[in-house]
Amino acid sequence: MSQTFQKITNRLSSDQKKFIAEVTGTFIVVVLAAGSVVIDAKSNGVLGIPFIAIAPFIGVAIAVYLFGKISMAHFNPAVSIGFLITKHITKIQLLYYFTAEIVGALLAILFVKYVIGTEANLGANVPNYVYPLPLIFGIEIIASGLLMAVIFVVVYTKGLRGFGGLAIGGIVGLDIFFLAFTFQPVRWLLPYCLAQSQIYGCIGLLHLSGLQ
Repeated sequence: MSQTFQKITNRLSSDQKKFIAEVTGTFIVVVLAAGSVVIDAKSNGVLGIPFIAIAPFIGVAIAVYLFGKISMAHFNPAVSIGFLITKHITKIQLLYYFTAEIVGALLAILFVKYVIGTEANLGANVPNYVYPLPLIFGIEIIASGLLMAVIFVVVYTKGLRGFGGLAIGGIVGLDIFFLAFTFQPVRWLLPYCLAQSQIYGCIGLLHLSGLQ
């Protein structure tokens, strides 16, 4: 079995391996992130924000350790754009990454819908407009900036000597724990779109969110 798998992977190009890694990694992250919100809703909020923050922390850490050496473990269009700016990837590769992340997120949210449940709009997380829009926007920038800063530290220090996955997963968990009401990358828009069946509106939202 392992030899057959090895033969198949050896036939794949570098970009194909990255694509598969990004689809799988995004799937893991979204299932745990969106799924945790659904599970919490099913428990009537008993598990609370700690559970909602810890689940994606675990998902991101696992995905980074599994696929970091293959694809640099983006799992987020904002991260892919950052790596394009720093010339770690090309414009063509950016298209591969975007496609893989969207496919992974779609598959994940379908898994959440049919296996875990549909409560809480499939785990969607949209801004809480009780707060002023400039504050929401500013905190989103801070959250994204913290994530990118940790990722680049990990990249340039070669994985923080083995703790890179924990560092990246940790900042994701902390961002969600403290700033959950503004956390809205593309993967969160996907469950929102599916839950509300706003197909045409989602096309525009996906386009905009990819350039957050």
